[in-house]
Amino acid sequence: MTAPTVIDGAALLDEVEAFHRRFNVFPTEAAYVAVALWDAHAHLIDCFETTPRIAFLSPEPGSGKSRALEIVELLTPRPVATVSASANALYRLVDSAEGLPTVLFDEVDTIFGPKAGADEALRGFLNAGYRRIGGALRCVGEGSNQNAQVFNSYCAVAMAGLGSLPDTVLTRSVIVRMRKRAPNEKVEPYRQRIHEKQGHALRDRLAKWADTVRDQVAQAWPDMPDGVSDRPADVWEPLLAVADAVGGDWPGRARAACLELISAAHDNDEASLGVRLLTDLRDKVFCGADRMPTAAIIECLLRMDDAPWGDLDDKPINSRTLARLLGQYVTPANKPIKPRGIRTPSGFPKGYYAEDLTDAWTRYCPPSPEESATSATSATPQVSRGESVADTATPIRHMSAEAATQPTLTH
Repeated sequence: MTAPTVIDGAALLDEVEAFHRRFNVFPTEAAYVAVALWDAHAHLIDCFETTPRIAFLSPEPGSGKSRALEIVELLTPRPVATVSASANALYRLVDSAEGLPTVLFDEVDTIFGPKAGADEALRGFLNAGYRRIGGALRCVGEGSNQNAQVFNSYCAVAMAGLGSLPDTVLTRSVIVRMRKRAPNEKVEPYRQRIHEKQGHALRDRLAKWADTVRDQVAQAWPDMPDGVSDRPADVWEPLLAVADAVGGDWPGRARAACLELISAAHDNDEASLGVRLLTDLRDKVFCGADRMPTAAIIECLLRMDDAPWGDLDDKPINSRTLARLLGQYVTPANKPIKPRGIRTPSGFPKGYYAEDLTDAWTRYCPPSPEESATSATSATPQVSRGESVADTATPIRHMSAEAATQPTLTH
């Protein structure tokens, strides 16, 4: 009996990475690692609970996104490339008898871009298909003779487009932010008639290797790098499982790439408006004060450079918008954050207390800067008797309950 051929997975994945390097200039070494692992994971997605999307994004055309997608297409099983598709067509494609496809969306910005309108059905396909248990319930039949049927949506998806993607898609994706090539960055011209055969040969070898490790990968629970949990861990678990099965230096490279790309994704993410507001309140408005009148908060927000508060739906933030945004979050007592009365020498205006905001600050805001207690507070005004908020720019640093109730001394 002939012994089964042993395939050197590490050497094979090295070849996959080298094939990408011939035609793609990715922004970091971590991106090459992630893309090669993603190619391999597409041959093993039946072993996983989740399949991360991979998104090649750039701010301008001509950054190599489509070429990256073309090379991925050569290396993955049953690829289906499209620039336009209905969610119903995709559900039926995934449920076909031919096996799970690898869906490749080019020009995905035309689907989710600001001029395209929200395609909730397609977004639902991308989000639900990230997990094996995802699917869609549809009526099938004609006229009154219809039955409810669940359509599977679990499959590997790669995307390329300008700008960004909806947050629900981004958080399920490995993000590669492409750039135009610099003059000193050279790639080999891609010729489909020549290079397609080379890519398919690599793809077939990847498929054979995958068959030799399928049982091992299906039982794998890879160790995550410190600090990687929740959704990022779901995204990277299949890729790390592949790296561990490959061996060589890939497990170490994969975990380094995991940390680097997760950090880069966070750096490029725009926080939601609510999180931005909470963070600005903590770091640039309260700055240690235990309470703040609403009028003072609004003035501080409007004085901030490069902040959205002066133009929310074509008008500046006001007390009603402030209350609506903060009301989404809760106090430590699990009640919506609301303005409360603050006793001041000049009256009893409405405002907010730091103690009501602390739970939201802890749960939603990024770590505060090391010097947050002493950072730019000159824009924080103090309300005193006989003065409007606009009359003074005296900062409130640590307003105690006693200080807030003491009259202002005048001469």
